Amino acid sequence: MEFDDVILGRRSIRGYKPDPVPRALIEEIIQLAMRAPSSMNSQPWNFYVITGEPLNRIRAGNTERMVAGVPQSREFRIGEPFAGHHRERQVQVAKQLFSAMGIAREDKDKRQDWVLRGFRQFDAPVCIIVTYDRVLAGSDDTPFDCGAVTNALVNAAWSRGLGAVINSQGIMQSPVVREHAGIAADQVIMKSIALGWPDHDFPANAVISERKSVKDATVFVGFDE
Repeated sequence: MEFDDVILGRRSIRGYKPDPVPRALIEEIIQLAMRAPSSMNSQPWNFYVITGEPLNRIRAGNTERMVAGVPQSREFRIGEPFAGHHRERQVQVAKQLFSAMGIAREDKDKRQDWVLRGFRQFDAPVCIIVTYDRVLAGSDDTPFDCGAVTNALVNAAWSRGLGAVINSQGIMQSPVVREHAGIAADQVIMKSIALGWPDHDFPANAVISERKSVKDATVFVGFDE
């Protein structure tokens, strides 16, 4: 793919085929992603790539704890709930997804099942947990760098025909993830990425979220009009 085709064509994939993803292909994607820039070449990131029975145990543990009302234990701070324009964008994409999936506002069961898909890593055959070195906790550069490598990873995956979605639900029950992924104590869990071959018949996969304009997002200084 051309670069523009990857950037403009990529979308978050929330429905996957069950087909396995070759380890060699995942290694290739991660190798590409790690060309992302980082502060003073610190490269704070690490990846735990999970599939098969360990991933099934994470899905089950996440779901059981959330249904039981166990408080979330996300390790990377979540901040305050969105408000204003940020909340409006969150609601807008939710409306797009629920519309595509035929989930009515009053259908609590389907809405709950949709939420739980995130805790099941969207039933993808592979989950990648992005972590960073605990000795760097407190550095604002570190999550910035991890965001850069995660963006590069999902774009590299798309360029190889794979789909992905970056999500937080999959790591909100961090003890479950730590146990079954064997995450080292010197790592902080930051994000999870569901990865696999897109199911093109899954309605939500056709959803393209809206983006604000360059005019709304950008201030040009010192340029001629």
